[in-house]
Amino acid sequence: MADDLTVTRDGHVAVLEIHRAPANYFDRALIGMLAEAADELDADKDCRAIVLCSEGKHFCAGANFGGDEMGGDRAATSAALYRHAVRLFRIEVPVVAAVQGSAVGGGLGLACAADFRVASPSTRFHANFSLLGFHQGFGLSVTLPEIVGMQQAMDMLFASRRVSGERALEIGLADRLVPDGEQRAEALRWAHEIADAAPLAVRSMKETLRGDRADRVSAALDRELSEQSWLWATKDSAAGIDANLRREKAVFTAE
Repeated sequence: MADDLTVTRDGHVAVLEIHRAPANYFDRALIGMLAEAADELDADKDCRAIVLCSEGKHFCAGANFGGDEMGGDRAATSAALYRHAVRLFRIEVPVVAAVQGSAVGGGLGLACAADFRVASPSTRFHANFSLLGFHQGFGLSVTLPEIVGMQQAMDMLFASRRVSGERALEIGLADRLVPDGEQRAEALRWAHEIADAAPLAVRSMKETLRGDRADRVSAALDRELSEQSWLWATKDSAAGIDANLRREKAVFTAE
């Protein structure tokens, strides 16, 4: 785990850091490691808050569609990945994400699995699924509308709208905006503010406020994967993914 993910402690705050710079693409193994580490921290009474972060230029560019894992049985691989992902939504301690660079596709989903997001003016949040020719995933069907409202969520998803740090703060996608390079320090400060409060009360509050969110995410993941599976087989999706890898604009034909 030390190569791709590290867990460090700063008093009652734990720091989960992804090490796949510069883009920090994820796969089933990495999401599994994140879920396992988060579960262990959640069971630790000395852990009162978690900071989720990554090294390098970008927070997370989502799944690597140029990688070997996504080139096989993509549906089966994604189903296993999502089984790990839903565990992140069941974490009882508060999670603050420090988002630098871009959070794209599933990387946006990972950022939205946290309770709070700290961004900077150069941060970009990008739900790029429609430009890849397939349905959104990672529970964004639940989390994004809850965070920014249904209208903003539909615009981000339908148009693959890229949202700046300033705009993210306006619509509630980012909770705090700090100068570039200060996201992690601010996330740590915020996590320590939370950790200074009564931990049992905070966990109880999160459980009440989140309600059945994890169960709704789990159900949404089933729907998301079902839609992704048939859309991945379309010509539009092949064109979108190929154009993305080539950094070109795709031409879609509704096939």
